[in-house]
Amino acid sequence: MRGQVNLKDAVDGTISFHDKARNRDYKLNDQIAKLFVRPRGWHLPEAHILIDGEPATGCLVDFGLYFYHNYAKFRQNQGAGFGPFFYLPKMEHSREAKIWNSVFERAEKMAGIERGSIRATVLIETLPAVFQMDEIPYELRDLSVGLNCGRWDYIFSYVKTFQAHPDRLLPDRVQVGMTQHFMRSYFELLIRTCHRRGVHAMGGMAAQIPIRDDPAANEAALDLVRKDKLREVKAGHDGTWAAHPGLIPVCMEVFTNNMGNAPNQIQTVKREDAAALTEEDLLQRPRGVWTMEGLRLNTRVGIQYLAAWLTGSGSVPLYNLMEDAATAEISRVQNWQWLKYGVELDGDGLGVKVTKDLFGRVVEEEMTRIESEVGKEKFKKGMYKEACKIFTRQCTTLTLDDFLTLDAYNYIVIQHPQGSSNL
Repeated sequence: MRGQVNLKDAVDGTISFHDKARNRDYKLNDQIAKLFVRPRGWHLPEAHILIDGEPATGCLVDFGLYFYHNYAKFRQNQGAGFGPFFYLPKMEHSREAKIWNSVFERAEKMAGIERGSIRATVLIETLPAVFQMDEIPYELRDLSVGLNCGRWDYIFSYVKTFQAHPDRLLPDRVQVGMTQHFMRSYFELLIRTCHRRGVHAMGGMAAQIPIRDDPAANEAALDLVRKDKLREVKAGHDGTWAAHPGLIPVCMEVFTNNMGNAPNQIQTVKREDAAALTEEDLLQRPRGVWTMEGLRLNTRVGIQYLAAWLTGSGSVPLYNLMEDAATAEISRVQNWQWLKYGVELDGDGLGVKVTKDLFGRVVEEEMTRIESEVGKEKFKKGMYKEACKIFTRQCTTLTLDDFLTLDAYNYIVIQHPQGSSNL
């Protein structure tokens, strides 16, 4: 609900924040970015609102509250490049887009604003959705802005989709980048699909963050961002995004230098070569190795992210990268898959198979390292032990849980029986 208040303040142009730790005040500039609101995915419930005794669908709660409290402002500013703009995650099929289209159409009629006032960009971040990239914008044809490459969730979805296939085990997550054939095929096909339909193809997230206390490491991180964004703009993407506002100047520089004053590349880069891409290209197993350091990093990141999530932070900077639910999911499902199939580790762990006993030792050692890194006091006050239990259980369960946060959600809400006097 605080998030909804923030959104209303942002629409009104009054949003501000006082950072007590830094004694700094933040407010909007005269020139501001367009506000896109990302509702939750279809899979997430809202336990605080019951409909027929069942938790409401989280994304509809998010959309409904935001639209209801702001549509008058949108109607007042029609034609000013300002409106109800949405960023739709986690779709697997065009029928989900069709439901969204019905929701948007009903909302526009209720608000008395013209058809197509609502606009939406869809994240293509699940493996099933890459085979629905023509159908999804078709269902949203009156209001589609384009498609976005959700690269980290896409990797997570790849592992989850092929969880029963030991021949499709992913290597260390740091080795699974956009140069891997299945990832490159996915974003090239997305560009072709979007530009054929006259909508924007948005690039993926740069997960790096500025490293303020180490100039050399900071420049190395920025160089990675430059190379990543150069690859995107050369491929034909019309825009991109980053995990940290400090990276925006670098992204803008690369796109401006290669696109000039053109607002997009829809008419100039058609990527007809991507028409030859096949199912085999989209599903090709990435090359690489499995290492002990990969297992340790997955465990360390997964536990720390989950501890942050349980205390209200949806993203957290770890080891000079911005970790979110998608990257934590990669860590979880990769550990689960390696355990299930007893992967033999390469590198320093040559000949060592991933077993429950080995994983148990890794968890203990990484918890000690986390305590050392964050400090004993913060470790004690945080929810690291609870996060460790949840993460360990989800990595060792016989059946892979669909989503990390579905289980974790039960730790931050309390369900009361209907008719209970508890408030």
